[in-house]
Amino acid sequence: MERDRPYIVGLTGSIGMGKSTVGKLFVDEGVPLFDADAAVHELQGPGGALVDAIEALFPGSTNSDGVDRQKLGAAVLGDPAALKQLEKLIHPAVAEMRQSFLEKHRDQPLILFDIPLLFEKGGAESVDYIIVVSAGAEDQRARVLARPGMSDERFEQIKAIQMPDVEKRHKADSVIDTSLPLLETRQQVQKLVQKLRASLA
Repeated sequence: MERDRPYIVGLTGSIGMGKSTVGKLFVDEGVPLFDADAAVHELQGPGGALVDAIEALFPGSTNSDGVDRQKLGAAVLGDPAALKQLEKLIHPAVAEMRQSFLEKHRDQPLILFDIPLLFEKGGAESVDYIIVVSAGAEDQRARVLARPGMSDERFEQIKAIQMPDVEKRHKADSVIDTSLPLLETRQQVQKLVQKLRASLA
């Protein structure tokens, strides 16, 4: 059957699971990647399209460099109503950027959408295949707590709005384990890309 668009692979995983690393490994294999986090950074960075609207909603959360992510995080984490307000701004803007990316790569057989909250925000229906990036709980905690400005409390707040890893793995079409050495993670990605390309040929 002729497809009128690329086969869309959704890449997701909880915080600290190594999703960004796996995304780069797919790019190394020639698969175009739309990174939702990178899109948000662009929208919230210096001169970003959402900076003024975010400042209007959360006064003091921006500066000359755009949005101060720590101040914005402090304003919305643990406050479901504030988080909802922020998401109503961000999600449509990111969806528009994702659609533009899809149009730009329409001639590709396979593209990758890196979407952190793929299951939580109901995006699973918009992709053809789901990969969950996973690691052991100790690896996850060590990686997250090594990030600047991260604390145990903030980590727990973030985890509370994410679907548990075990549920994500259960819903996945494939799981990529990043507790292994990078070379082995790369081999998992290479095998999966070969398998997907073969299924589309």
